[in-house]
Amino acid sequence: MKKLLYTFLILFSLSIAVTGCREENKTTEEKVEETMDDIDDNLEDASDDVDDAMDDVEEEIEEIEE
Repeated sequence: MKKLLYTFLILFSLSIAVTGCREENKTTEEKVEETMDDIDDNLEDASDDVDDAMDDVEEEIEEIEE
């Protein structure tokens, strides 16, 4: 039981040490660029969703006309 506890404590300490040492010092320019990229990706996704919805509507209209 002690070995299991020690193993858990060692793994927990190691994971905290590894994730706690990340350097995330981004400049304002990098943050703005990342945000703009995210916005661009979201707009592309929304555009694709609208295109798919329009295709579905066109298919439904064609089925109704038949």
